[in-house]
Amino acid sequence: MENTDRETTVPVHPAPTATSEGKGWYAVRVLFSRWAPLLADLERLGWETFRPGDMIPSLLFIRCSEAQIASLASQHSERMMVYRQPGRRQPAAIPEREMEIFRFVVTAGRQGLTLLGEDRPEYHQGDRVMVTQGPFKGAEGHIKRIKKDRRLVVTIPGVVAVATAYIHPDFLKKID
Repeated sequence: MENTDRETTVPVHPAPTATSEGKGWYAVRVLFSRWAPLLADLERLGWETFRPGDMIPSLLFIRCSEAQIASLASQHSERMMVYRQPGRRQPAAIPEREMEIFRFVVTAGRQGLTLLGEDRPEYHQGDRVMVTQGPFKGAEGHIKRIKKDRRLVVTIPGVVAVATAYIHPDFLKKID
C-alpha cells in the first residue's frame, strides 16, 4: 500500500500528456538515495528515464504508462514517491514538450544553471519567451531577473524550476 503522507501534488496539465503508445513522462522523488533497486528494475524493464544528476539528486523522470508508474510506485513505496495531481491519487503526467525543453536546458547549460527548487508561482512572473540564438536556442520559458541577470526559467509545474545563465535580450523573442 502506498504511503500518501509522502505524496507530492502538481497541477493538472490541460494538454494531452501521453504518446500514441500510451506512455508519458512522470516525475518521482527517490527517497534517501535508494537508487540501486529502483534503477535495476527500470533497466530490466527497458524504460526510458532522465535524471538531472547532481543538480537535483533525488529527482528522476520515467517514461511509461500511468498503470506502469502506479505499479512501480507500489513496488518501491519505501524508495520513491510519485508526483500526483492535486487532490487526486492519479500520477501527474508531464507533457512531452515540457519534458523536451527541460531536458534540453538541463543538459545544454549545466555550468550556468541555477536550481530554484520546487516550482512555485513566483517563478512565472514576466513574459513567456523563446531563445532565438546561443546554446539555449529553441528553449521556452519565463524571464526572471536573478542576481541582476536576465535568465530563462524553465519549469515542470509543481516539480522543479531551473534558471539558465544570463541570456542577452537580443536572443529572446516574446511568445504567447
